[in-house]
Amino acid sequence: MNTNTQPKSLPLADVKVLELGQLIAGPYCGQVLADFGADVIKIEPPGKGDAMRQWGQADENGEPIWWNVIGRNKKSMTLDLRQPRGQEVLRELVRQADVLIENFRPGTMEKWGLGYEALSEINPGLIMVRVSGFGQDGPYAERAGYASVCEAMGGLRYICGYPDRPPVRVGISLGDTLAGFHAALGALVALHHRERTGVGQIVDSAIYESVFGMMESLVSDYALVGKVRERSGSILPGIAPSNAYPARDGRDVVIGANQDTVFRRLCEIMGQPELADDPAYASHRARGENQLALDERVAAWTRQHDADEIVAVLARAGVPSGLVYSAPEMLEDPHFRAREAITEVPDRQGRMLPMQNVFPKLSATPGQVRHVGPALSEHTEETLRDWLGLNPAELAELRACGVI
Repeated sequence: MNTNTQPKSLPLADVKVLELGQLIAGPYCGQVLADFGADVIKIEPPGKGDAMRQWGQADENGEPIWWNVIGRNKKSMTLDLRQPRGQEVLRELVRQADVLIENFRPGTMEKWGLGYEALSEINPGLIMVRVSGFGQDGPYAERAGYASVCEAMGGLRYICGYPDRPPVRVGISLGDTLAGFHAALGALVALHHRERTGVGQIVDSAIYESVFGMMESLVSDYALVGKVRERSGSILPGIAPSNAYPARDGRDVVIGANQDTVFRRLCEIMGQPELADDPAYASHRARGENQLALDERVAAWTRQHDADEIVAVLARAGVPSGLVYSAPEMLEDPHFRAREAITEVPDRQGRMLPMQNVFPKLSATPGQVRHVGPALSEHTEETLRDWLGLNPAELAELRACGVI
């Protein structure tokens, strides 16, 4: 595991970001930018902080673990944006910012006098990244939109699960992270545009659209041929063999051998080379039409062998396969180790904490996890001194008024 947390020259080191809002979608955008070196100042309500400081599994000291990941590489500053003085401070910070991220319900920033029109007058080059459930306009714009609801309306929930049961959700807040990732992409595109023109803009990242954008040809299939994609459990209809198959030792092995040449290699490994020329399985379409029978044939073979043995023999033959991993397998896997997919950084108690590394990998300017999520208000005074030049008396006044 990579344990190097020394600062490096990072590709976004010259980008200043103000991150407003809470929970996952907007903060994930900030995490992505911070991972590649952006100076991300996370602005939190005094005394309470981001709700993510309370979410998820806690360690033995009651400290939330997830905060260490989504808050990593950021600085924490408290500021009460509901107070006029807090709004004034934000406007001053905006003068120096490149990007402002917010994921409040649409209209909230305008209510505080902090909408894009007002802020762009202060800083015409500002890029305002706005993350919400349903976007900044349209009839649903003012609705609250959590990932679960937006995943449902974006099409993901309808196709997840088995056809004889209600739809299920993916086991993570996927819609939030997709919206955050799209927001980060939008911020980088807008930065490139500003480099050429000097002009900022709004990046409008909606959770439901971020999910909908991943739905392949779902709408097109219906529009052209009336096909509604339905829930299909662990398979994709018409793509075979491609499933999770039971091994002798009780583990599951995912095998993807739906391409003609790969299927032939699988048949040889199974000791049934004649299947590759059987009219029922010889073509992609034929295998799709006989998917159930083919899956039963493959499962009959996998049940005769242990999972590691299956993966090893298929890897040598060039047939894609892999085990279904949970966290323990990821921590022990030699490929994860070799690629430093998991990094270790000290938490605020000094313990080494494993977490996913920065992706994608860049050959010349890779990102880096430099520290875990900060303590609440850890960088308030530092930020106000460095960005605005406030002196100790001015800082004390803001603190006495509850603004920071």
